[in-house]
Amino acid sequence: MRLCLYQPEIPQNVGTLIRLGACLGIPLDIIEPTGFVWADKHLKRAGMDYVDLANVQRFENFEKYRLLQTQRIVLLDTKADTIFWDFTFQPNDILMIGKESSGVPEEVYNLIPQRVRIPMLPERRSLNMAIAGAMVLSESLRQVHHDRSSLC
Repeated sequence: MRLCLYQPEIPQNVGTLIRLGACLGIPLDIIEPTGFVWADKHLKRAGMDYVDLANVQRFENFEKYRLLQTQRIVLLDTKADTIFWDFTFQPNDILMIGKESSGVPEEVYNLIPQRVRIPMLPERRSLNMAIAGAMVLSESLRQVHHDRSSLC
């Protein structure tokens, strides 16, 4: 299982997900460009001392990322038809989260057939990307019976 952030814009969200990945042993992929300088103080503050413990890889763009992937990508998107708890996750899935302001562009959306959403009340746009990522990651790990002994 992996998390992938598509062109994230807010360093605090990235730092939070770096920390989550470090604590759960989940690698984090970052598709650039980001909306901040990688050495941003907010990123370091949110990631705290977990940045050095995390497995983070950065990729120049989506095309290069996609060419390197052999695993299934599952996109978290508010426009998806399938609610995340109704989706069957696989142990090697990559959970991709789009940028905070606009998700992923239509051409990327159309390239990823596996898409899930978090149900929300009407008139709500979206959740914070770090919270959304944590929610869907939690369900995906529950489904695939992640080796819990390594987390105890």
